[in-house]
Amino acid sequence: MTLAWILFYLPIAVAAVNQLVLRRNPLVPYLATAAAGACFVTSLLLLGTTETSGFSWATVGGLDIKIALKLDHLSTGMMVVVTGVGLLVHVFSLAYMKKDEAVNRYFCGLGLFMFSMTGIVLSENFIMMFIFWELVGLSSYLLISHWYHKDSAADAGKKAFLCNRLGDFSFMIGVLLLWGISGSLTFEGLKSWADGGGVAAASTGVLGAAILCIFGGAVGKSAQLPLHVWLPDAMEGPTPASALIHAATMVAAGVYMLFRLQLSIGAEAFAGFAGTTIAWIGGLTALLSALMASQQNDIKRILAYSTLSQLGYMIMAVGLLAGEAGMFHLYTHAWFKALLFLGAGSIIYACHHQQNIWKMGGLLRKMPITAASFAAGTAALIAVPYVTSGFWSKEEILTAAYNGNKFLFVIAVAVAFLTAFYMTRAFVVTFLGKPRSDDASHAHEVGPFMWIPLAVLAILAIVSGFGFVSEKLNATRPEHTANTTVLIASIATLVLGVGAGFVLYRGKESDPLSIPLFRDRFYFDGFYDNFLVRYFQDAFAAIIHFFDELLINGLLVGGLSRGAVSVGNLFRKLQGGQLQAYSFAFGLGVILVIYFTVF
Repeated sequence: MTLAWILFYLPIAVAAVNQLVLRRNPLVPYLATAAAGACFVTSLLLLGTTETSGFSWATVGGLDIKIALKLDHLSTGMMVVVTGVGLLVHVFSLAYMKKDEAVNRYFCGLGLFMFSMTGIVLSENFIMMFIFWELVGLSSYLLISHWYHKDSAADAGKKAFLCNRLGDFSFMIGVLLLWGISGSLTFEGLKSWADGGGVAAASTGVLGAAILCIFGGAVGKSAQLPLHVWLPDAMEGPTPASALIHAATMVAAGVYMLFRLQLSIGAEAFAGFAGTTIAWIGGLTALLSALMASQQNDIKRILAYSTLSQLGYMIMAVGLLAGEAGMFHLYTHAWFKALLFLGAGSIIYACHHQQNIWKMGGLLRKMPITAASFAAGTAALIAVPYVTSGFWSKEEILTAAYNGNKFLFVIAVAVAFLTAFYMTRAFVVTFLGKPRSDDASHAHEVGPFMWIPLAVLAILAIVSGFGFVSEKLNATRPEHTANTTVLIASIATLVLGVGAGFVLYRGKESDPLSIPLFRDRFYFDGFYDNFLVRYFQDAFAAIIHFFDELLINGLLVGGLSRGAVSVGNLFRKLQGGQLQAYSFAFGLGVILVIYFTVF
């Protein structure tokens, strides 16, 4: 268990040394990368370990809150994903962030994030998970707003922080409800409660409400409707951070947390309105995000909406009581979506930080390694049958939808078509044809610190879904059941989506499609900014300001202070050194003494 505690403390210890001792030392990025490498090796050594260890942190009444690490098949497998992607992002960042003025602060932020994510994955109880849930939100905020001198980056960080706080408040209420029902906050305690008939004895409404409130935390972290609006704006942060946080790890924490809960209290607890609500929110998020992605021109935003869509797939699977399928897709998606984001970073770096795909083009010849790796990631995301990891995990989700809810199956199939379409669009416009700008004309292949992580992730994007790899990495993989209808639907949507993308976009200089509803993101942001913020937040702030100025400052604080000043001024005039004033005061005092004595 010593290795587990080393894995837990190493990222924050190195980040603290880098920030407090070596703050301006050029060795900070390399020390942080070495720590990430040590964490990855430690995670590999912990595979197959099943153990729990911890210490008492606080005691409140009969509640003993512990900081404890839980090692099992689920947590050790997830740690390989977190540390593996984290290591590759660190290596990539050595080149991508080399000239950044705040590169040391950036790597310290990565270390804080790795510590926070490790705490979530290895948590033995909900209290510890909630603590690190908040820390991962903090580290995400710091990395999104890394270039805080840009208003867009600062605003994106605040938006992410506020949206996550809404979800976290729901999460906290759900945890307290679950504690009130079961009397336990540890995952083992919840499992014992469920095995002892606690789920059957609990009120269906209260248990369902607790699950949905906990799901609210996943809605915030995993950016599901209606709190999805923060993730696309989070692309204002450095691209490598997007690959780590907003593709592979933090946004997947909601799925991991829900599956951990499902393992603890049993899938049958999710049956009924709670599971149905979760499944439909996931399905609708997947569909709407895919539609939005089809009309975005910023390469990072295309991938951001794709991430939202794939997270919707995973959430839908949990709601359909097929959490294993959702976790398997989380595992494969982490590798190929991190690859796509780092590939986008490579393109942006080579094109002098140009992010509009319509100002790219012709990069296949200029950046062959990046193009090949991006093609591998695209193939995995669109689920090319039998040769990519994405196919194996997506099939499990489609099968779960087919068996659980035919309407959601239709939505899932539509999302598969849209995914093939918008990713083909992105690849064709970015890599094929002729350069459409000077930035694209002068692009060239990136150096080894950037293309080596791409090559490693490209291999994993292809092979990670096969049993001989996923089993060794402790990936949660459901038992595969062949379904002819699902397979036909997968192949048909792939062919139609890729075909439509090539036909519509090959050789085009501008987008032949213009759908404002999709391009403007279904007007969610406009509704929030122009209605909710203006008429609720701003109006509420105006009311509070009025009461603050009139009642508190005007009458209470200001009134009392002005009264004290007035009384003081009165006595000051009486003590002005004038004989007639003293005589008047003396005479008034004599009269008052006589009056009170007589009457």
